[in-house]
Amino acid sequence: MYDKTDMQNTPKIILGLDPGSYHTGFGVIALENNKLKHLEHGVISAPSALQFHKRIAIIGRGVSELVARINPDVSVVERIFLGKNADSAFKLGHIRGVCLFEALKNKSEIVEYAARTIKKGVTGSGAATKEQVQMMLFAAMGLKLNSAMKIDASDALALAFYHGRMMEFTTQLKRQSLQQKRPLIKEHI
Repeated sequence: MYDKTDMQNTPKIILGLDPGSYHTGFGVIALENNKLKHLEHGVISAPSALQFHKRIAIIGRGVSELVARINPDVSVVERIFLGKNADSAFKLGHIRGVCLFEALKNKSEIVEYAARTIKKGVTGSGAATKEQVQMMLFAAMGLKLNSAMKIDASDALALAFYHGRMMEFTTQLKRQSLQQKRPLIKEHI
């Protein structure tokens, strides 16, 4: 669990989850003092030889343990889209439901974004490839790109990163708004 004892500068822990029926990616970022800090990323995997309901159980336990360990303030999940394969979409929906359930059980706020929104926010193009997102994300965060890095982990990290940027932006807007509304104090000579 990440330390949140200093209440004045309490970091907001953001968990990105990229649900998949074989590999569910995760990325964890802290927003502290209006700066994003990479904490960890990885993949929760279930053996492909297992039946789907057994893979759900493995991924569910993995997400449950992750959420309990990091105690996220916000969990960011990609909004579901309907592709050409309805069976794949239904399976993804089940895994996504498990991820949402585990985050909600831990009282995490839930945020959802469409894949195109994340791609555009990280690369500037909603049509960017997963590899382009990964490359831009790692450059923006000052991380070293590793060829062994699973795309599921970088997709999840991109979700957390994008939401963190939105939180930074919102904080800056609030600060500017407060500064503009503050009454002017005139000195008397």
